[in-house]
Amino acid sequence: MLLLESIRIEKGEPLNIDYHQKRMNTSRQKLFHSNDEIDLVSLLKEQLIPKTDSIQKCRIIYNTLVRKVEFIPYKVRKVNSLKLMQCDDIEYDHKYLNREKIDELYSKKGDSDDIIIVKEGFLTDSSFANLLFFDGENWVTPAKPLLQGTQRAKLLSEGRILASRVKPENLRKYSKIRLINAMLRFEDKVDISSSQIFS
Repeated sequence: MLLLESIRIEKGEPLNIDYHQKRMNTSRQKLFHSNDEIDLVSLLKEQLIPKTDSIQKCRIIYNTLVRKVEFIPYKVRKVNSLKLMQCDDIEYDHKYLNREKIDELYSKKGDSDDIIIVKEGFLTDSSFANLLFFDGENWVTPAKPLLQGTQRAKLLSEGRILASRVKPENLRKYSKIRLINAMLRFEDKVDISSSQIFS
């Protein structure tokens, strides 16, 4: 079993490193009973991080040990529409390298650009990002996402977003949806109008 961590690199510097390290070592402890810790700061200092003004994605593949580290130029994926996909048996509480179930749901998106996975009557995540919903005053994120994202954790700890359970029938309360993940910051404003969500 392999896991994946994706870290945003800006001008040679990794962002939100503490959140990534916590998630990696929590997953290693829960899945493999590894009581030692991977020190991401030291690990990345040993890597040849590209010195460029463009955003890089650092992909770390690991289980009990780090198996591979690579750097890839990053481009924001364009998403203008989302399709609701029901799936009650999906589990993705750790960032597994194997995304077979998510990919299967994504393959059924039709003309939409991406999906929102609905589990047990509540909205969770898109195929690659946590979700935020804007009600005109506050940004709300699903209380039970498939994956506890690092960007989501940071925004919650800063009090910039609120966690709440969101049902598909509540979508009319929100004017837009914002996608966030380790590579997509809140400030990147990857937004989709709620009118572009289809069932």
